[in-house]
Amino acid sequence: MKRTRYLEIGTSSGYLLLLAVLGVLVAGGAGAAWFMEHQGHHVTGMDNQVAWGMPHVFAVFLIVAASGALNVASIGSVFAKVEYKPLARLSGLLAIALLAGGLAILVLDLGRPDRLIVAMTNYNFKSIFAWNIFLYNGFFLIVAIYLWTLMDPSVAKYGKRIGLLAIGWRLVLTTGTGSIFGFLVARQAYDAAILAPYFIVLSLAFGMAAFILVMLVAFNGSGRTLGGALLGRLRNLLGVFIAIALLVVTTYYLTNLYAAEHQATVRMILLDGGSVTTTFWIGQVLLGSLIPLGLIYHPLFRDSRPALASASVLVVLGGLATMYVIIIGGQSVPLVLFPGMEVSSSFFDGSFNPYAPSLPEMALGLGGGALALLLVALGVRVLPFLPDALPDTAAD
Repeated sequence: MKRTRYLEIGTSSGYLLLLAVLGVLVAGGAGAAWFMEHQGHHVTGMDNQVAWGMPHVFAVFLIVAASGALNVASIGSVFAKVEYKPLARLSGLLAIALLAGGLAILVLDLGRPDRLIVAMTNYNFKSIFAWNIFLYNGFFLIVAIYLWTLMDPSVAKYGKRIGLLAIGWRLVLTTGTGSIFGFLVARQAYDAAILAPYFIVLSLAFGMAAFILVMLVAFNGSGRTLGGALLGRLRNLLGVFIAIALLVVTTYYLTNLYAAEHQATVRMILLDGGSVTTTFWIGQVLLGSLIPLGLIYHPLFRDSRPALASASVLVVLGGLATMYVIIIGGQSVPLVLFPGMEVSSSFFDGSFNPYAPSLPEMALGLGGGALALLLVALGVRVLPFLPDALPDTAAD
């Protein structure tokens, strides 16, 4: 493992085309943010019932995936699995980039991005949002130092200690993100302590899928050897994370069905929620969980790289569907203002709140994802984040 050489990728026509596509998407996201800021949020599908829309779906997905993208680096350093260490640099770079893309969406969706200064200078520690400002900034700093220990031999001896700090911080960060929803007692679709560990499990699956896709594109695009031994281990890890996430979401809804006060909410999301229900069963369960598990564990696809790439793409799409169900579905369920009473008025009381995302919202979300990938593409071009080759003998 000490003989592993790291080299920057070269400039090719494919690389320049990738930069151009990502640049167009980033520009589209910036234009959408400018349009929504100047026209007002009435041009979006958001309203006073569903105040968090598709930009938040993309943002939370990227933030959660950022934590999980550090999986490979943590396995190599903290758990002493040296065969994963050649990919640790790429793992750290992707984690920073995904978090940057997610936070960029949130900042640009504020309507008044300059108000972020207030959030950074005035803290209400009763709010989970105030805690997350420290968690996100701390993640950037810790992972940056971690990358330093991976790339500079003079400080390599501190790598395991910083790795331990990084894995602890990422767990706290993802717990904080899940607690944003778990602490909202007014929303019956949220208000559950299990949402914090649920988000941790989701981060493992989302981050691993994103890492596998970026790794395959980076190695194939630069013509570098990538053996099947380590790829098989990553495949198995992804399958385990998907299965655990499916188990936790099943437990979440079963426990809510057990409580009489949540049965109506679960019925609305799983049966009567329109697009939310469709997104849950088709997007989250079928495309995001069951089909990827089949592509990973069926003997026919055991050594197929296209099958692994397809499974990873489906997990990413299923992750967006999962966030849509949690964020949009949770707001669409009507608030219970007077428990035990039947409420009727002209303000959507008792009805499932409709939501249809607008083009600017989608453009902003895609722009944030493209920004994350653009940062990775530029990073591997200017610094040696990738090993020049990773044959099976290196992971033996």
